Amino acid sequence: MHTSLYDLSPLLRMLLMGVLLAAGPLLWVGLRTRRSAPLGRLQALTVVTLFLTFDLVLFGAFTRLTDSGLGCPDWPGCYGSATPLGASQNIAAAQTALPSGPVTVAKAWVEMVHRYLATAVGVLITVLTVAAWLTRRGRHRARSLSPWWPSVTLVWVCLQGAFGALTVTMKLFPAIVSLHLMGGYVLLALLTVQALGLGRGVPSPVSRSLRLGMLGALAMLVLQAASGAWVSTNYAVLACNEFPRCQGSWWPAMDFAMGFEFWRPLGLDGNGEPIRFQALTAIHYAHRLLAFATVLVLGSLAWCLKSQDSLRKPFLALSALLTLQVLTGLSNVLLDWPLLAAVLHTGGAGALVVVLVWLLVSTLGKRPATEID
Repeated sequence: MHTSLYDLSPLLRMLLMGVLLAAGPLLWVGLRTRRSAPLGRLQALTVVTLFLTFDLVLFGAFTRLTDSGLGCPDWPGCYGSATPLGASQNIAAAQTALPSGPVTVAKAWVEMVHRYLATAVGVLITVLTVAAWLTRRGRHRARSLSPWWPSVTLVWVCLQGAFGALTVTMKLFPAIVSLHLMGGYVLLALLTVQALGLGRGVPSPVSRSLRLGMLGALAMLVLQAASGAWVSTNYAVLACNEFPRCQGSWWPAMDFAMGFEFWRPLGLDGNGEPIRFQALTAIHYAHRLLAFATVLVLGSLAWCLKSQDSLRKPFLALSALLTLQVLTGLSNVLLDWPLLAAVLHTGGAGALVVVLVWLLVSTLGKRPATEID
């Protein structure tokens, strides 16, 4: 049965679904902040949007890890319908033809719920953008965060939607799926900056060397997250099922050239041939080596933060999340990639992005005059 990759007929109903889902958080924020100033309401809405975006990243990981990314093989709806209910006959036919294939009733619902949540987050960011510009034009202009932040965030979430569409229509192309996940982390970073900027807290200036350490840690985390995305989207986690060795060796047979060939279909090399197991091993092992360096860099940063009383909360958060990442990473290898550990591992990386951006923003300001770098 031929299915059009793009069928825009359910688009209006999808948008309506997103508006209905976004109405709940908007109503909650409105009631909770009904006596607050406009900036207070804007900050509350930003924090709620950040929280729901983090949930969206987690659910995106759940969608990918349950092989539900092609639960509906077209975009934006499901076989041209706004819900799997309207596509029940198509789903049943696809499931009957291939019972263990990518299209089942459960996978279709997982995929569509992910799209509903993404649409709702897009609606919330649109409201944030409009509210930020209105606040900027009011009497709170001097104290408000630049409305260009939510504007850039709105553009970015639209790009994320485009990558989400390509994820489906290009049949889980590893490069597209990886960029989609990394884009989710960028979205978290943008919203974190806005939530903190609107909070107008007292900055905690730090030395130049410590600030450079924070930037270095964030760069290392981004590299490691990209490597982890590549492992996950190529399903290379189980290439090594022991630790610290892999396949009984400290340096197993690996094909880095094929493993890190960026533009190729899932499970194939650039010539359309099945990808070799040695390539998957290279993808996994590179991520493992980077993990050692990342733990060292982030652990060193946490140690430096320990002596800063004003940064006690970021220190505790960074330490806890780093521990979680190590434990879930080991669980993925030793316990054959359990779903909970895999989802938490993706979420932990997103949470680390939030914490490091929180550190960088909260330490903006002049350093003490007596400080010597």
